[in-house]
Amino acid sequence: METFIASTRESDHPTLHYGTAQLARRARCSAQHVRDLEAAGVLPPARRAANGYRRYGATHLHCLLAYRALAGAVGPVAAKELLRALHREPRDAVLARLDAAHAGLHRERAELAAATVAAAAVAAEPVPDPRPADAMGIAELAAALGIRASALRHWEAEGLIGPDRDRTGTRRYTPVQVRDVRIVHQLREAGYRIGAVRAVLAGLPRGGTATVTAALAARERDIATRSLALLTAAAALAPLCADAHVLAAPLGQPDMTDLSPPTGAGQGMLDGAAIVE
Repeated sequence: METFIASTRESDHPTLHYGTAQLARRARCSAQHVRDLEAAGVLPPARRAANGYRRYGATHLHCLLAYRALAGAVGPVAAKELLRALHREPRDAVLARLDAAHAGLHRERAELAAATVAAAAVAAEPVPDPRPADAMGIAELAAALGIRASALRHWEAEGLIGPDRDRTGTRRYTPVQVRDVRIVHQLREAGYRIGAVRAVLAGLPRGGTATVTAALAARERDIATRSLALLTAAAALAPLCADAHVLAAPLGQPDMTDLSPPTGAGQGMLDGAAIVE
């Protein structure tokens, strides 16, 4: 059973406190990670006991759990920014940041859905035997895809596509190459970075799309994992955002409001969420 250490100071406002190691165990991270997050302003400053040891309260635990879940959902940098805002900005501004994180995931889902539909359509299209007359120039292909010709040149420079050249050195894209370009376009639209697109294309047999389908499915699982992590973070942030006293506490003055520590239900959600230390 988790042991709480009663504060020996400010007896007129009794609260239950954690030591650094105890707080770390509750959040399943290292004690040094707790200290680093406090130094970074993610956690409010801890009180010090008479012996100089840090003493953390339930507010710190909620902040720590929220940060670790947020880091899995939106990345450590954005998670730190949101938690620091919790101690500095009005509640509505903090809630707006959280809404933006949800909106970002929703946008990723919509882009992924469109890319999945497009990839299926590309896979269903027959690829005729290449003929010189069927080849497309770079301007024509860019216009057909609704992108700039510079994007096609960039993808070529990165080794993602390789158009043919005619006798004058002009780029010409065969039907197979056009399909590969469309696959690159859809993967980029779905949020894949150049390195990830290159890895997917390396496994494509002659412009096939089975690997693309698997990659899009993996992307869907990743978004679902991050959505769950964001939901976990919101559960940890809820009592902090609901308590105006917590948000009003200046960053330089520790606030040890005795919020109820997360129960087993909230803690258990961490098991299925992506947690980043």
